[in-house]
Amino acid sequence: MTPKTLRTLTNILLTSCLVGAPVMTSAQDKNANPFTGVVKDAWTSMKGNIAAAATAMPENEYSFKPVPEVRSFGQIVGHLANEHYGICSAAKGEKNPKDGTDFEKTTAKADLLKALTESIAYCDATFAAATDKTAFDPVELFGSKFTKLRALELNVTHDGEHYGNFVTYMRLKGHVPPTSAGTR
Repeated sequence: MTPKTLRTLTNILLTSCLVGAPVMTSAQDKNANPFTGVVKDAWTSMKGNIAAAATAMPENEYSFKPVPEVRSFGQIVGHLANEHYGICSAAKGEKNPKDGTDFEKTTAKADLLKALTESIAYCDATFAAATDKTAFDPVELFGSKFTKLRALELNVTHDGEHYGNFVTYMRLKGHVPPTSAGTR
C-alpha cells in the first residue's frame, strides 16, 4: 500500500467517525467494497442532515446571515447544490450538468429545496455506482488530480462543514438542528 493510499484510507475512516455515519449499506456491499462502503454510509447520513436542516429552516430566515461577510442560509443551500453537481460529476468523469448555473443566486426556499434535492439525487447515483475496483481511478477536480474515492469523500466532508454552518444559523434563530432534535 502506498503512503498516498494509506492517507486516503485514513481520511475516509476519520471522516466516517467524525460525521457519525451509521452502518447502512448491505453487508454484501461492505464485504465487496469496504472503502467505498464507508463513504456511502457517510453520504447517506450527511445528505439526510443537510436536507432536514434545509427543510426545517423557515423561508423567511433563508436570507439570514450572522454577519454581513458570510453567506446567508439560503446561499449555503445553493452553494451545496452547486458543489454536489461539481464534485459528483468529476467523480463520474462527466461534464457538470449544471455548469453555468449558480444556485447561490436563487432566493426562494422552494426553488432551493428543489435544487438541493435534485443535486442529492444526482450524487446518489454517483455514490451508488462507486466500487472499490474503480475507487482509485484518477479524476480531475478543481484543477487538481484526485481519486474517485477522494472526490466522494470530499463531497461528504464539504457537506459536513456546511452542516456546521446550518447548526449555528439555526441555533442563532432559536431552532434546534435535526441532529439535536432527533429528527435524523
